[in-house]
Amino acid sequence: MTRFLAAVALVLAFCAPALAQAEDHSPRVQARLVAEQAAAKPGSTITIALEQVIRPQWHTYWVNPGDVGQATSIEWALPAGWSAGALQWATPKRLPVGPFMDYGYEGKVWLLTSVAVPADAKIGETLPLKATAHFLVCEQICIPEDDALTLPIKIGDGAADPAVAKDFAEARAALPVASPWKINYALGSSLDLYAAAPALAAAHPTEVTFFPLKSGLIKGPAPQQMGFAEGGLVLRLTPDKAQDIGGMLQGVLVMKSSDGSVQALSVDAPPGPVPAVNFSGGAPAASTDISLLLAIAFAFLGGLILNAMPCVLPILAMKALALAGHAGKDKNAAAQEGFSYATGAIASFLVFGLVIVALRQGGQAVGWGFQLQNPVAVAGFALLIFAVGLNLSGLFEFGTITAGEGLTSRSGWVGPFFTGVLAVAVAAPCTAPFMAAALGFALTQSVVSALLIFLSLGVGFALPFMILGLWPSALSFLPRPGPWMLRLKQFLAFPMYGAAAWLAWVLAQEAGANGVAVLLASFVALALAVWLWGVTREMSARGRGIGAAAAALILIAMAYGLSTLSGMSAPAVTASISSEKFTEAKLASLRASGKPVFLDATAAWCITCLVNEQAVLSRPTVKDAFKQKQVTYLVADWTNRNEAITRLLDANGRSGVPLYLYYAPGADKPVILPQILTESGVLDAIKS
Repeated sequence: MTRFLAAVALVLAFCAPALAQAEDHSPRVQARLVAEQAAAKPGSTITIALEQVIRPQWHTYWVNPGDVGQATSIEWALPAGWSAGALQWATPKRLPVGPFMDYGYEGKVWLLTSVAVPADAKIGETLPLKATAHFLVCEQICIPEDDALTLPIKIGDGAADPAVAKDFAEARAALPVASPWKINYALGSSLDLYAAAPALAAAHPTEVTFFPLKSGLIKGPAPQQMGFAEGGLVLRLTPDKAQDIGGMLQGVLVMKSSDGSVQALSVDAPPGPVPAVNFSGGAPAASTDISLLLAIAFAFLGGLILNAMPCVLPILAMKALALAGHAGKDKNAAAQEGFSYATGAIASFLVFGLVIVALRQGGQAVGWGFQLQNPVAVAGFALLIFAVGLNLSGLFEFGTITAGEGLTSRSGWVGPFFTGVLAVAVAAPCTAPFMAAALGFALTQSVVSALLIFLSLGVGFALPFMILGLWPSALSFLPRPGPWMLRLKQFLAFPMYGAAAWLAWVLAQEAGANGVAVLLASFVALALAVWLWGVTREMSARGRGIGAAAAALILIAMAYGLSTLSGMSAPAVTASISSEKFTEAKLASLRASGKPVFLDATAAWCITCLVNEQAVLSRPTVKDAFKQKQVTYLVADWTNRNEAITRLLDANGRSGVPLYLYYAPGADKPVILPQILTESGVLDAIKS
């Protein structure tokens, strides 16, 4: 009665608009019947679509219309011997109307029906299939409409009509499919629907909605909360008339993925146990095992340790050169340089974190180091590192900075600031101990909380050089600045060349041999351009202009060559141990069969990953242990962007690689190994 009175009140509230539109007699729904087959074969079953083209801002209703409404229906008037099945309902939408929640359709929708053709139908004959469709179409007011429809059907060979094949394929794709996972529910103060599916938890859908087949079971306008439990997903609903649920809960579960795709599952759920759930905004429980303060502390420690990671060492060598210039100098100059470096590093971490958070909130599946999943970005970064090496080698200089005395007298904040920026750019592919857990937590929190964690990471990363800037006497063991620094500068070019060579190898994994050829040609072009620029600086104005123009043309040609990398690809990285390629379905299948699985989430641009592979995972004792225990080694190669691997990282509270997981037979969740592997650690894990 309450619902009825509310509906009456809603209708009365819009009486005036209804009267104002009284002269508009045009239908709100344009309907027709469409046959999938160009000719119906005697004794076969054909598919007929009831097409609704609904006026903008209006909607029709699903089989359960929700709080207020009426489902679409169709009455057939078929020739003798013909019969029609029930309507096949496309996946609906939640349609809030005032204080109510309706379930229905907007725009264009096809509702399919199977029609049986009698065996004695005569070839060549054309028969009319007649039907009357009944719609309740609503906006702020509701208007019932009826359409008398006729579809002539020719009797023939049963061939499909190619003109509508795509439309019927899309209509079938909109139909719910049987759930591949066991689903049950528990009723208490809330109605919890549990899908027992580890793969579904790892897939991490962005939105899940349940549509009950029977009205009055849940409060439609109430929010539906998605959470993750051990081995599956839980959807928390607000019950309405709990006594009406009975034994089985039937309906449709609709899941949206981060790529925008939608999958609808038919649900026929019995009552059963539902495990403990984390409803912290849709993130897996693994990512909320730490608090914000602990995540900030982890980020600080991770930033400190990141200074010792192999990928950062080339840039730290540059910083060591700059600090060496302060041996014996005044404290103010050293402090200025230390704080300038720290400002550049911390600002870069904040900007990088903001970009990741913004992309993820926009639906992009990205994580730490995502920029090196693009071949053009890898090549550009390699050229930047190569240019730094050329500068250290003395091929070109900026401004009045020259070797020897010029280097020792260089001061200001600009150079140290951009050294900090470059250090963070180089560090982006790496994750250090403590850092991974902090970043995984950050990407499940608000923008402010996430930026606090990235700020702490930047402070930890910059702290050693801030301390040296405040306490330059720590460098007293170094000789006073002099000609020796020129030799040190030239020597430090070689770690930069090594980093550029490593990035060329990374590019080979992403874009193949042709991509490396483009990069090597770009190295030559860049070196030629900066040489031309340098040697023409002492010429006349005309000579300088010719040199600048020639250098610019070379750089334009180089940029064009780099742009071709986006269309290149290469085979995935292979591991030293006999391995299989990770897919969500493969992992789910192996776990369901009770087989032990070691999962290695790696990337060609992750130096820590490569060190672990060569130093630990390639050792004979580890290989033998995997073979004896019949452990399947899955490699999740994140060198190029892969949303399934990003979801895997998210599900385990991580935002970047490396990630090592061991799934013991029958275990509910994996063992997460440290990011720096040891032989004993791996062997102990697979013994568990």
